[in-house]
Order: sequence, then structure tokens, then C-alpha cells
Amino acid sequence: MEVVIAVLVILVILALIGGSTGVRIINEYERGVVFRLGRLKNLKGPGFRLIVPFGFDRLVKVDLRTVTLEVPPQEAITLDNVTVKVLAVVYFQVVHPQDAITKVQNYYNATSQIAQSTLRSVLGQSSMHDLLADRSKLGATLQRMIDEHTEPWGVKVSSVEVKDVELPESMQRAMARQAEAERERQAKIIHAQGEFDSAAKLTEAAALIATQPSALQLRYLQTLSEIGAEQSSVIVFPMPMDIIKPFLDLTGYSLRDDGPAPPPADLPRPYVTRASVMQKNEPPKAS
Repeated sequence: MEVVIAVLVILVILALIGGSTGVRIINEYERGVVFRLGRLKNLKGPGFRLIVPFGFDRLVKVDLRTVTLEVPPQEAITLDNVTVKVLAVVYFQVVHPQDAITKVQNYYNATSQIAQSTLRSVLGQSSMHDLLADRSKLGATLQRMIDEHTEPWGVKVSSVEVKDVELPESMQRAMARQAEAERERQAKIIHAQGEFDSAAKLTEAAALIATQPSALQLRYLQTLSEIGAEQSSVIVFPMPMDIIKPFLDLTGYSLRDDGPAPPPADLPRPYVTRASVMQKNEPPKAS
């Protein structure tokens, strides 16, 4: 009787050990890779799964969700000899769990290392302008090159994004000066174009006003009304010269620049005698 009880106890213990080592629960986003005595067996799907206990079967769970891998900052020299530091993010997913376990020791670490080396290689073949203005093209190139290396491991790289590009301070100051000079150039061009258009319109307006002299007087009056709207202002009223010309003629001044007007013809001329002329031509006496 005691022997039977001992055998039952041993069987119960073995059943408990077998149940703890032979029962596996696999999540929906996981797959189980089974090795039986070291040989690869069929892939286990999600749910309640049984394997041969006592070390005959070994089950390795593989996560099929997309992994976000942040690549450490990589410093490199671009094609135009500029030192930059680039941060990138790699998104990849295991599509063949058996290959990810049997063909590479650690697919996560291997993907990280290949991403770093590929990033440095692509940076050396790209210019600084491409890094700053065309990041999408750079990311597509990185995705294609990294995926070529990881495809035999059962890993699919879905996307690579350039997170940040750090430039030296001297290069940042040079780019700031270049941008400021470009803005000043554009401002001068716009100002010159505005002056040109304004001069063209003024020429057309002057030609139109020349055909109607009264339009100029109306323009004067309009300007005076605009100036008079302010409380304190100095008004300069231009008066046509035709109005004041008669008054200038009466005072003896001419509108031309040939000096004062000649005296009237009806004034009496001064009386000149021969004696006065001789006295004027006589040399002065010595004292």
C-alpha cells in the first residue's frame, strides 16, 4: 500500500512539472517557434498551446508588432565637407518569425547596427542641402538599403525617418547671414520695382493732365483740402505766374533772367555839354 501511495505521489509531481513546462499561452500579436530536441518544428499560433514537457520541446515567442528603433546620433562628413550629426528613427516588423530566430542571433541588435552603419554611409554621399531640404528622399534611400540587409532575417523595415540634423554653430551663423542677405536683396528688388511702376504711372498722369490745364488747378485744390484736414499745418499755395506778371511789369522786373527792364522811353535824357565832357576827360592834377 505504501508503495502505491509513493507511486501516486511521484505521478502527481511529474504531472505538475509537466503541466508547468508543457503548457504555453501565446498572445494574439505573438508567434511561437518550437524546437524539439534542437530541431525546428511547426510554428505555433496564438492561444492555449501544449508542447512536450521535460525539455523535449522549447518554445520561443516572437513579437510581430512594429518596433520603433531610435538610432543613436551619428556624426559624419557630408559630400560638401560639412560635419553634421543626424538622429534617425527606424520602424521595422518581424514577418517571418522562424527566420528571425534561426538566421540571426539577435535581430533587434543586428537591425540597430546595420541602421547605424547605413546611415553613416548615406550621409557621406549626400550634401548638406539634401539633408535639410529633402529628408523624405534620404529616408527612402535608408529604408531601401536597410531592408535589403534585414530581409534574409525575416525583418521588414517599413520606414526610416530623419529626426534631427545638428549643424556646427559656425555653419548656422553663416546660413543666417546668407538668409539675411537674400531677404535684403529681395526687399531692394521689390522697392525698385515699386519705384519703377510709380514713375510710369506718374508719367502717364502728367501726360493726361497736360492735355487739360484746368485739371492741374483741381489737383491743387484737392491737395489743399487734404492738407487742411489737419489742425496745424503749413499751406504752400502755388500761384500761376500769368496772374502776377502784370504786377511785376509795373515794378520794372522781368520774368526772364536778362536783368531789370529798361527805363521807359518817354523820360527826359540828361543834358550833356562840351565843357562837362572835357572836364571829365582831363587828367587829375598833381598835388
